[in-house]
Amino acid sequence: MKKTLMTLSLLCAANAWAMSPNNEPIQPIQPAKITDPAKVELGKKLFFDPRLSRSGFISCNSCHNLSMGGSDNLQTSIGHNWQKGPINSPTVLNSSMNLAQFWDGRAADLKEQAAGPIANPGEMAFTHSLAVDTLRSIPQYRAEFKSVYKVDKITIDEVTDAIAAFEETLVTPHSRFDRWLLGDQKAMTQVELEGYKLFKDIGCTACHNGPAVGGNSFQKMGLVEPYKTDNPAEGVAALTGKDADRFKFKVPTLRNVELTYPYFHDGAYWKLEESVDVMARLQLGRQLKEEEIGKITAFLKTLTGEQPSFAMPILPPSNNDTPRPQPFE
Repeated sequence: MKKTLMTLSLLCAANAWAMSPNNEPIQPIQPAKITDPAKVELGKKLFFDPRLSRSGFISCNSCHNLSMGGSDNLQTSIGHNWQKGPINSPTVLNSSMNLAQFWDGRAADLKEQAAGPIANPGEMAFTHSLAVDTLRSIPQYRAEFKSVYKVDKITIDEVTDAIAAFEETLVTPHSRFDRWLLGDQKAMTQVELEGYKLFKDIGCTACHNGPAVGGNSFQKMGLVEPYKTDNPAEGVAALTGKDADRFKFKVPTLRNVELTYPYFHDGAYWKLEESVDVMARLQLGRQLKEEEIGKITAFLKTLTGEQPSFAMPILPPSNNDTPRPQPFE
């Protein structure tokens, strides 16, 4: 894990200098290309299916709500038996562009990430074997898995692979900023353009770059001034055991940032303007004027793209003979 994180960080430091065709540090998001619609449809059902949780009430969408920018707009998420989570839930939108998953990067990809919450006692609180047993008890799921994966027996590997395939489609192209990048000079106002110039001039693009405007490096929270918080999360240090990695977190994407409040790993700030001010002071040593904060905030709102649009899945009915755990037992 240590070697992987180091390699990824070096690669992403190099990517920070990558420029889009019009010489900008941010590139437009490309629409999703679906090559296996049956797998994506299966993954969509699993993403919304609460039967992957112990209580039968919590699904992936509970914490990564696709009607809320792929997050849950809570300071920290609520898990099994009303437990309060330890960290803010990052958006699932455009998460396929992240160099790793979770704030500390402990999951290498979306497939590995999908397995975590199912078995986490503070989240969905099930086990992989029980979740798979539940799916095996449902004839429609058995048929779909056999059709997609050509297997007679469902395993957690197929479950997480299908969820990841669906999540890979959750991209948000065609934002006003992307349209401007692609040549539509009327897509942004003068104030928004001035905000983008400020965003670059003060150094925000050193970390927030690429198609996701972030998600491609790990950085210490509080480079110039220490970040004060009651949240116990240590960031990458929890994986490496190195004091130098304390408060080092994956840089979040700024795509759809106006929708994904509250902000930072502890969800401490609810207003985008406040977050801009905090980041400028703590990371860059810049005391911005109110007008400058307003311009950068205006720019950030142009990063909201087209939200995923699809019909809600009709979940296969449970086998009535299969006992279910009692809700929040």
